[in-house]
Amino acid sequence: MFLSPIGRESARLPNSGGNEMKKSSLFFVVIFALVSLPAWAMAGTVEGTVQGLTCIALGKLCPVDKEDPMIAAERIFVVLTKDNNYYFVPNLDRAILARHINQRVKVIGKISPKYKAIHAEELQVFQNNAWKTAWSTGMQRELYEWLGPF
Repeated sequence: MFLSPIGRESARLPNSGGNEMKKSSLFFVVIFALVSLPAWAMAGTVEGTVQGLTCIALGKLCPVDKEDPMIAAERIFVVLTKDNNYYFVPNLDRAILARHINQRVKVIGKISPKYKAIHAEELQVFQNNAWKTAWSTGMQRELYEWLGPF
């Protein structure tokens, strides 16, 4: 027996259901986490060639040896994979992608589960039988630090 806040004695009831309540709460937390999982971006890599979106929409590859006119005409560049999927790289400047049109590239970053997009952390280009980093967030940060305040 113990005294309740209002001063009366009351009997303690045996723990009936406390564990079940904890188990059901844990169950709902786990289910919520699993349902929410697709909303989180997943780290990954997209490998393919840089192409203009217009070419992809028309079912063509960007013309070789006509890169400059294609770059002038095209506004949006994407990475086209071997299985004909394409990915937007929204945080990478158009000029960087245009410089590598028709080249084999690898974009490392966070892939959106909802859109055909990857938030780039690094862009690698296949040159001379090896992958070479052409751009990365670290390289860009170093350049900003070198430039200093402006």
